Amino acid sequence: MVQPSKFQRKPRPNDRKRTQRRLELTEAQKRQFDDLLVRTSLTFENRKLLIQAFTHSSYVNEQRIFSSSDNERLEFLGDAVLELAVSQYLFKTYKSMSEGDMTKLRASIVCEPSLAMFAEELQFGQLVLLGKGEEVTGGRTRPALLADVFEAFIGALYLDQGLDAVFLFLSRFMYPKIKEGAFTHKMDFKSQLQEFVQRDNRGQIKYQIVQERGPAHDREFVSNVRLNDETIGSGTGRSKKEAEQLAAKQALDALNWKKS
Repeated sequence: MVQPSKFQRKPRPNDRKRTQRRLELTEAQKRQFDDLLVRTSLTFENRKLLIQAFTHSSYVNEQRIFSSSDNERLEFLGDAVLELAVSQYLFKTYKSMSEGDMTKLRASIVCEPSLAMFAEELQFGQLVLLGKGEEVTGGRTRPALLADVFEAFIGALYLDQGLDAVFLFLSRFMYPKIKEGAFTHKMDFKSQLQEFVQRDNRGQIKYQIVQERGPAHDREFVSNVRLNDETIGSGTGRSKKEAEQLAAKQALDALNWKKS
């Protein structure tokens, strides 16, 4: 009989608890995802990708599922795909628009409030798999969370069917609103602040996350925005993007007040 090596790791009592759990949907949840596909006229070859796009980290932590099962990586990918898809649409549609104006318009389309709006219209909030803590604190309707889910969904669609499917989806649910001019006069606060500073040659803008607080399912970020070496605004939000936007808003208010 072969004796175990003295270097072999001995089993630990809690090893069984570390076994990956399988994500199981209720029948009601399955019907909700089926309804989404019907409403959007989509099919997913890899159904797991679709479900992962709606799986929040708080649910993964609570259910003790491996962290790679949440939607954060898909969100990262979807953010880049959206930038490309919107950039291409603007480039082809507005042939006389300058690079600077296209940049501003794109920023107003892919910003958190706009993406949250698209997610709300598609009823994405109803499908999100949330931990109990995030559910109680209103995560299902939180703009930052909804915007992240929209980006994750785009990332999942891209992986499952490629860019053409993303373009087709956006041509039904996003591009018409752009064509109608819904975003032409709307810019996010960061873009407005950048334009304000550049117009008067005031210097350089820099954002810095100065504090992170709260548990993982209810995280809060504090951002400062500096003009050269002076802090001109501060904002607190449930995401870094939201905190930076609110910091920019406070800075705009301060600069406008100083200018008047």
